[in-house]
Amino acid sequence: MKLPLAIGLVLIMEVLLMDGIQAAKRRQIKIRDRKEGKKCTTGPMDLLFIIDSSRSVRPFEFELMRNFVIDMINFLNVGPAAGRVALIQYSSQIQNVFSFKTFQKKADMIKSVKEVIPLAQGTMTGLAIQYAMNVAFTEEQGARPLAQKIPRVAIIITDGMPQDRVTEVAAEARESGIEIYAVGVQRAEISSLRAMASLPHEEHVFLVENFDLIDQFAKTFKDKLCSQDLCASESHGCEHICVTTPESFHCACREGYVLNPDKKTCTAIDLCSHGDHDCEQICISSPGSYKCSCHEGFRLNPDKKTCSAVNLCALGDHGCEHICVSTPGSYRCRCRSGYTLNQDKKTCSAVDLCALGDHGCEHICVSTPGSYKCRCQPGYTLNQDKKTCSIVDMCNTVEHGCEFKCVSTPGSYFCICPPGRQLNEDGKTCNRCSKANIDLAFVIDGSKSVRPENFELVKKFVNNIVDALDISSQGTRVALVQYSSRVRTEIPLGTHTTAAALKKAVNNVVYMEKGTMTGLALKHMVENVFTEAGGARPGSQSQPRVGVVFTDGRSQDSISEWAKKAKDAGITMYAVGVGKAVEDELREIASEPVDQHFFYASDFSIIDQIAENLKVNICEEEVTGQETIKDPCACETLVAFQQDTLSLLEEFSQKLAQMTGKLDDLENRLPKAVK
Repeated sequence: MKLPLAIGLVLIMEVLLMDGIQAAKRRQIKIRDRKEGKKCTTGPMDLLFIIDSSRSVRPFEFELMRNFVIDMINFLNVGPAAGRVALIQYSSQIQNVFSFKTFQKKADMIKSVKEVIPLAQGTMTGLAIQYAMNVAFTEEQGARPLAQKIPRVAIIITDGMPQDRVTEVAAEARESGIEIYAVGVQRAEISSLRAMASLPHEEHVFLVENFDLIDQFAKTFKDKLCSQDLCASESHGCEHICVTTPESFHCACREGYVLNPDKKTCTAIDLCSHGDHDCEQICISSPGSYKCSCHEGFRLNPDKKTCSAVNLCALGDHGCEHICVSTPGSYRCRCRSGYTLNQDKKTCSAVDLCALGDHGCEHICVSTPGSYKCRCQPGYTLNQDKKTCSIVDMCNTVEHGCEFKCVSTPGSYFCICPPGRQLNEDGKTCNRCSKANIDLAFVIDGSKSVRPENFELVKKFVNNIVDALDISSQGTRVALVQYSSRVRTEIPLGTHTTAAALKKAVNNVVYMEKGTMTGLALKHMVENVFTEAGGARPGSQSQPRVGVVFTDGRSQDSISEWAKKAKDAGITMYAVGVGKAVEDELREIASEPVDQHFFYASDFSIIDQIAENLKVNICEEEVTGQETIKDPCACETLVAFQQDTLSLLEEFSQKLAQMTGKLDDLENRLPKAVK
């Protein structure tokens, strides 16, 4: 048992002796290099500076830290395959000044360092270490993959106690592969620095009295890098990259290569064979990389991955009249909708869709290149289905201006007038009832049940009829009587000789209210209105006398006696009832035939229609009247008499012919036995 132990001790001594020899050799090389004035060349590493810019760091002290960072950048061998540098500052928050991928030149890094403005807040050192681990040392921010075994080094410079927890997050950062150097100045606590730094603490923890002495750490750190840079001082044999490690080195390969078992040389990775190249058609492998290519008839897109067919149509010499459709290495011509390709396979001809007969147009089909549209004949409009047509109701479409009634025809319209009135030359308005003249009295109900707003409608009703009359001293004369519990002549016959003056007087009539004494009103009309004293013309002139009674309810007195006396006196009576008017009373007032002299409306809003009917009837009454007596010997009187006589004879002849036709028709209908 003693012999193996002795052999083991001998082996240990040999190892220690060899290590001592190697260390002595490295010291000799270092001394030799210094004597020969050789410059230290640092190996590849990802170096992150984490600087404290809390409010406790005074401006001149921050400048010393800034100069330290600049000095270290100048010292390092910087490049994509050499050293990569990043910088963050922290207080109560983190500012990423620049990442590992931001700059590749020292001048750009130094310029950015000089532009840093201190944050001047708290001291959240733990937060800064967390950011370094989760963000700064990621491949997205430019850090090299852990598989390349490039050292990840963080230098934390702080002047105070952290205001958050650092022990756990620092341990997690170290376990992730980050080597941490903790540099404390003045107020920094050694325990906090030890909690942050990597082992051994003697090489990773530095505490200086003030910022002026931070250069001591810089010199120590530089010597450490130089003393460890075996890649620069020995023939390492690495084909691609030599990575310095404490007291040793190892070889690494550039991206796209893998280290061979000899740990020195590298072999290109066949990225195409891995199947994750994303090439759409062909993948061509190259040392440490690959490129995509396309089959014949295709070309590589700008994304360098996908392929597009060579568009022969885009060359412009295809000869297609309408549409050129590209195919891999070729093309073909196509026509727009509604066209057909000709035999030359290049040009197109429009298809006459109307000639096919299935267009569905009701009236007219209009063919257009590649399509069609439906159209209607004049006087019709195209419906929403764009196929069928409807007659244009011109009366409801245009401002026709017809005074009485508009009649639509396809594409046009014409105006008509009520019986007894003729259309004027303007084709719109109707002439006034002016062939003869009448004495007309309106007897209107002014009782309480009518109400003021409806009484205004009654006055409008009266004026509507006045518009159709020839108001003059020798023409039609109009009177207005209002009644309630009493009767009052508002406008005597003949008082106003113009329609404008008469209508104004009607509008000025004041509503009486109270009861409904219709019988008393009829008595007043007979005894006081249709008299020469009341303005009526003498009975000897045979002027028609017309009375229009307007009421909205049952009469509070008897109407029978004076309704009969009015009609016996030759007065043509019209009865107009609204609302609660009693039909029996209206019929008793009305002249024969009752149905032509009796009108009823459920409410005041529709009495205008009654006014239109009354205009027709009153005009007919007016036509039956006599002309004003003129000099029978006057030439114009003789001519007028001749014309009227001829008109009457013509009308009589027409009526006689109609009567004869009716008699013949009746005779033909009688049974032969009766004959």
